[in-house]
Amino acid sequence: MTALPESASVNTRPRGEVGDSIFRKEQTDDGAFKRQPNHFTARFTSGELPVEAGRYRLVISAECGWSRRQIIVRRLLGLENAISIAYVSGRGDDGGWVFADQPGGKDAVLGLKGLNEAYHAGDPSYTGRGTVPALVDTKTGKVVMNDYHVMSLELETAWSQFHKAGAPDLYPEALRGQIDVLNQQLFDDVNNGPYKVLFATTEDAARAALGVYEARLRDYDHRLATRRYLFGDQLTDSDVRLFCTLASFDQTYVTGFPIDLRDKALRVHDLPNLWAYMRDLFTTPGFVDERDTEALGITPRPDGSYLGGFGDPVLASDDPDRLARWQAPAGREGLHGSSETSGPGGAGSWTLWNFAY
Repeated sequence: MTALPESASVNTRPRGEVGDSIFRKEQTDDGAFKRQPNHFTARFTSGELPVEAGRYRLVISAECGWSRRQIIVRRLLGLENAISIAYVSGRGDDGGWVFADQPGGKDAVLGLKGLNEAYHAGDPSYTGRGTVPALVDTKTGKVVMNDYHVMSLELETAWSQFHKAGAPDLYPEALRGQIDVLNQQLFDDVNNGPYKVLFATTEDAARAALGVYEARLRDYDHRLATRRYLFGDQLTDSDVRLFCTLASFDQTYVTGFPIDLRDKALRVHDLPNLWAYMRDLFTTPGFVDERDTEALGITPRPDGSYLGGFGDPVLASDDPDRLARWQAPAGREGLHGSSETSGPGGAGSWTLWNFAY
């Protein structure tokens, strides 16, 4: 087992001692990153949480891919008036997210300075990281759900009475089993993939994670050669999940990789079908707004710098046309390939699994 040299270790990135110590708790003995489980897993679909417009506040970070998934789904479904949002920015002395950019450093609706307050209100014994996205009950000030695995699925199903007219069916019943299996693969190998590289403490673990990630991208590039979306003509929850990671990869994630991996890593634009697919989604109403493009490192901040890995500002005077590249026509409207693929879940094997529903 080869340890990463101190100069290349992801844990020496400029994240601050508090953040580093928190992430070090999520390491396996062989140096791999093992993300903490979600603690608040109550659901609307099970009846544990009441579906009530205006009751919940979705706390998110613009730079967080798990948060961005919920933001996109909320926009696509037209839930802006049913569920309010609050943006966190920066971390406090306890390592938790804080509302630093809000007046007085306090959220106007929740009356909180830090998200950890809502986590501890929900469970005083909670000792894990207070993560985003998190749904907070405005009546109690408690976090009631932080399970980003199923949060978007809950919005797509339990909140259907509040969907706007013409909203897409992102979780169609006929495809749910296959979507669940693909979403599991997406999480393990793609959504969590860059973090497995970034937070690995051995070179072997980092290289293994990057290898799996790149293999998945090549597989999806082949899949998207004849299909506009992952399931043919149907835009689904899986497309949102894939988009959120890949939209961040070239500008932010890869900039934090150890140098020897960063220089050789496969970029999204290296795969023609996947790159066109990403541009197609990027220009689909609901996927990005001005705040998102800045958080993704695609457009500059007011001072002219671009956000790099983990929100670190980097100068990008050598790349003034990155937004134009993302907005270039994708030309994928004529693709009508079948929703049936070779996997995961091929040959009906998805029926062996029981995921969210």
